[in-house]
Amino acid sequence: LSACGFQLRGITELSFKTVYVQGGAISISRELLRAFKNNGIQVVEQAADADLLLEMMNETNEKRILSLSGGGVVREYELNYRVSFRTREPANPIWSTPQSVQARRDFSYNDNALLGKLDEETKLNTDMRSDAVREIMRRLSAIKLTTK
Repeated sequence: LSACGFQLRGITELSFKTVYVQGGAISISRELLRAFKNNGIQVVEQAADADLLLEMMNETNEKRILSLSGGGVVREYELNYRVSFRTREPANPIWSTPQSVQARRDFSYNDNALLGKLDEETKLNTDMRSDAVREIMRRLSAIKLTTK
């Protein structure tokens, strides 16, 4: 494995050690807090104690029909997931430009396998949220704080 250049995903190198998360009522928050903990970042209860403020602005899940059969029966769905956030340092009163992370999945549908397809949809939604958390962590790793 070492000869092919493969390297296991390690911790994300972040320029801050503490973070305060606002807007924690969205479903991605629990997974995001777990990612912070796994990367050695402490989530604090007060904004004044944090190196970085993270505001989770909104989260949307959409499900739309992608294709129909000749008889008008749904054959495929498209799932869209989008989460928006912005950051700032506690000493700076200006928030960064809001950033969006989006994920999209297609899945086939069959009324005869209703329970299995509902389970597949749930797993796809969970997978999209996990992908969004990884993307947020990558974007946060690009932040260079001016004060520490």
